[in-house]
Amino acid sequence: MSALSIVARGLVRDLDLVKPDVVVVSGDFTQRGTSLQYRQAREFLKRIHFPIIAVPGNHDVSLFNLYRRFLLPLERYKKFISEDLAPFYLDDEVVVLGINTARSLTWKNGRISREQMELIRSRFCPLPRDRFKVLVTHHPFLAPPGGYGSVVGRAEMMFERVNGCSPDLALAGHFHMSYSGETRAVYTAHEGSSLVVQAGTAISRRVRGERNAYNHLRVGGGEVVLTVRMWDGSRFAPTAPELFRREGGVWRAVRVRG
Repeated sequence: MSALSIVARGLVRDLDLVKPDVVVVSGDFTQRGTSLQYRQAREFLKRIHFPIIAVPGNHDVSLFNLYRRFLLPLERYKKFISEDLAPFYLDDEVVVLGINTARSLTWKNGRISREQMELIRSRFCPLPRDRFKVLVTHHPFLAPPGGYGSVVGRAEMMFERVNGCSPDLALAGHFHMSYSGETRAVYTAHEGSSLVVQAGTAISRRVRGERNAYNHLRVGGGEVVLTVRMWDGSRFAPTAPELFRREGGVWRAVRVRG
């Protein structure tokens, strides 16, 4: 059994232990968008026993086959993973909306369309204020520490457009790095405040100096508790939790004692 297969089995076991309400997968199911890689991704997803909100990543668009890249960019994603490119989850406490930011014309960068901005408004704005709103994209709204890489295209326009019903939490992947931040510090026209939490790499060799890991989030009562569950060679073990609290309308990191 390969090392990655062992990690994959460990991830399924850990999810069964944690028992999440919903599992978010923020893209890059494959490396090159091949049918074989998609079949392997589909077989893995079948082993997850919880609702899944998934969006494609730039690696899920065919790279070398130009016909597929420009005319059928996500045909295999729709065949093997999901036909829904705007998946939606709703319960009594939280709502999760995924949107596709992968584009054929760019090798790695993504973008939000105006139509997607209207979709976000139509899903989030009618909700009561106490419903916790989560937006899932592949490309992030905040660059990693050190300024490596670029954010999703039209990010500032999106926050301006959805002012008044902004996501409380924005989840993404793309950079294979775990980090977090708050949007109003960057997008000054954003009247709301969204907490950004970036995912590391759950199952891949592309870990950028980090170990395989995934984020476990507990939300409610104006707080978010983030625990990175990291692979230690035999299991996914929790690291020290981080607490974020909305204070004065802005998300802030709170020191956790003990």
